[in-house]
Amino acid sequence: MTLLQNLESRLATALETILGEPTTPNIAPAADLRFGDYQSNTAMVLAKRQKTNPRALAQQILDALEIDGLATVKIDGPGFLNFTILPEAYASYAESLLKDPRLGAPEPGKGQRIVIDFSAPNVAKPMHVGHIRSTIIGDSLSRIARFLGYDVIADNHIGDWGTQFGMILHGWKNLLSQEALAADPIKELVRVYREVNSATKDDPSVLETCKAELVKLQAGDAENLAIWEKCIEVSKLGLQKIYDKLDVKFDHWLGESYYNDMLPGLVDEFLEKGLARESNGAICVFSDESKPEKQDPFKVHRESGWMDNPTIIRKADGGYLYATTDLATVKYRIDEWQADQIWYVVGVPQELHFRQIFEAAERWGKSGNFQHIAFGSILGEDRKLMKTRSGDNVGLTDVLEEAVERAAKVISEKNPDLSGAEAAEVSEIVGIGAVKFAELSQNRLTDYVFAWDRMLALQGDTAPYLQYSNVRIRSIFRKLNEEFDATSAKIILEKPEEIHLARLLARFGEVVPLVLEDFRPNLLTNYLLELARAFHSYFEACPVLKSEEPTKSSRLALCELSSKVLEQGLGLLGIRCPERM
Repeated sequence: MTLLQNLESRLATALETILGEPTTPNIAPAADLRFGDYQSNTAMVLAKRQKTNPRALAQQILDALEIDGLATVKIDGPGFLNFTILPEAYASYAESLLKDPRLGAPEPGKGQRIVIDFSAPNVAKPMHVGHIRSTIIGDSLSRIARFLGYDVIADNHIGDWGTQFGMILHGWKNLLSQEALAADPIKELVRVYREVNSATKDDPSVLETCKAELVKLQAGDAENLAIWEKCIEVSKLGLQKIYDKLDVKFDHWLGESYYNDMLPGLVDEFLEKGLARESNGAICVFSDESKPEKQDPFKVHRESGWMDNPTIIRKADGGYLYATTDLATVKYRIDEWQADQIWYVVGVPQELHFRQIFEAAERWGKSGNFQHIAFGSILGEDRKLMKTRSGDNVGLTDVLEEAVERAAKVISEKNPDLSGAEAAEVSEIVGIGAVKFAELSQNRLTDYVFAWDRMLALQGDTAPYLQYSNVRIRSIFRKLNEEFDATSAKIILEKPEEIHLARLLARFGEVVPLVLEDFRPNLLTNYLLELARAFHSYFEACPVLKSEEPTKSSRLALCELSSKVLEQGLGLLGIRCPERM
């Protein structure tokens, strides 16, 4: 139980004593420490409902509150209850956290299954910088959800079916270099695709040939299916190298093709149930007129007023679209995986698409807690979308390699004693961590500037700053030259810097669940930065190794707990901590 939960419980007991019925109190960390650690406006909320004086009700609550040994409380303003946790309560709680592998975090997700759909690159195409956001946000949310007790299924819904395969099949048969394919499969497939695509513009007959190859594939032609399967295989190998570098793992890679056989029956069912109808030869899902027009994803406003905005699930030529596949995917995840929630970590431009899919799925009877976890764009330092000089998307592999190279340079300047394999490993940890933290420390809905120097700085709001903070703590224990058992230490909090560090350490279990309330990993990054700053202030003000006992053991225990929380917090963001930097 966190300190906040302890306060909530005691406050709820006092309210039930006064009101004669169970009542859930409002209580939250105080925005300004001058008013205490936690603040509740419960008296004001209830007084309005009961038409009584809020300060008088606050006094009643205070009189009924049993809070000895935990906090002091006073009434401020029109009826706020302001709680200040006692130093000895913080000390006792910090001691308990040192024995708790979860560091005070609850497990609210027990019994809930979440499918998280993220990354989802296209086969036979390189991942570019735009894939950073979905991949890193999705991986972090997966880690945090698992930590909070949810049963998480991470699914990489790759784009492995579509019109581009007509061109790839033609190119494979006529232009492919087997040597180049073995050396760098995705690079070679992209070269082939681009050459064929260029040829179609000069010679319309090439386009017709590509279309014919695609039709043969869709009809189950053995040769084309074998080539397609080989494309998937080599593409996955290329993608896996990137995921290994990022330390990102998936439980499944069920791509678009997995659902192909389900699509005809799905469309038939939608027609039979009156969920879709024919329009100009296409089968479409229209509004059921049950929602106000402004809230209806199947309506759009034009100059002439509100108009139908259907989603097509089968084209007039008999082809299927993303909407059809996504509906089949929803059905599979609910029926086969028994998902309670399905989260899609996909960019802002797909908002309407997912609103329509979720609405259509609900009408179909495939209800679940659907969430579109949207995000903005990554900008270059010129505040424009990141592109190469030739106008192409910046490759994700190139970004990660440059991050590691730049990290190696920063680390060699900071610590020239690091060399060889250790230096290479630390550069990898710091460089990849910097890219992840730069992503996760943003509000996911905003566009952000990808700035190398700021990202890799050892000072400021960066992963290297947090990693260095942990390295600094571990160096204290290397200087000890003896084993230290933090779990048996008695913690004594006297100086303001000690109390504040303990205060922040106690908040870890409160902050982590908040991340999932609106899918905001930046709440955790902000907390870790605040914790690191508090540790540095503590370290400057409170000598550790030079202190006498029992102060020395108390301060070492606070250092150990700080390291544990930093490592766990960064781990939930997918960021590792090196021993040295």
